[in-house]
Amino acid sequence: MEARRRLQQAALELYRERGFDQTTTAEIAARAGVNERTFFRHFPDKREVLFHGEAALRAALMQSVAEAPDGLQPLEILLRAFREAGRILEENRPFSEPRLEVIAKTPALRERDLAKAASLTEGVADALRQRGVADRPAGLAAHTGWAAFHQAAGAWIDDPSQSLDAHLSRAFDDLRALLTTASLMKACPGS
Repeated sequence: MEARRRLQQAALELYRERGFDQTTTAEIAARAGVNERTFFRHFPDKREVLFHGEAALRAALMQSVAEAPDGLQPLEILLRAFREAGRILEENRPFSEPRLEVIAKTPALRERDLAKAASLTEGVADALRQRGVADRPAGLAAHTGWAAFHQAAGAWIDDPSQSLDAHLSRAFDDLRALLTTASLMKACPGS
């Protein structure tokens, strides 16, 4: 476990110093004080070193959706779930913040991030379906909720004076306002 953490930290440092494309797994291993074989025991490639926490994030999201009180609307269930995910990011802020910056600057990492996000979103949609939310609304809610979470995480990086939870609440408030505005516009077609 300690070697994994050292490898993640070493990779993050090297990616920030030299860039992702210019960094090799051998350099990451050397910086972490292990051999390259140890790197590959923990991670399949140099992209995955920054995405190791996905399993814990997925588990937290699924558990939170499953354990949400009955009677909540899908977006409220998701807000609770993403608050749990947000706590994980906040607890790891010294790693989370520079990690998000490196991903934003690196096309190969953005691609991996999008694939991971799609997988997590589908998992959240499945968890909503298991709670009885119909197929299409579950998918739509999961994608919309993930977009709000992603926007909140970006705002948190840009404005660390407020907690991720505060940014997440604001994003979901904006989403509710958007839905209300759309409903009002639909009710008053000529205005």
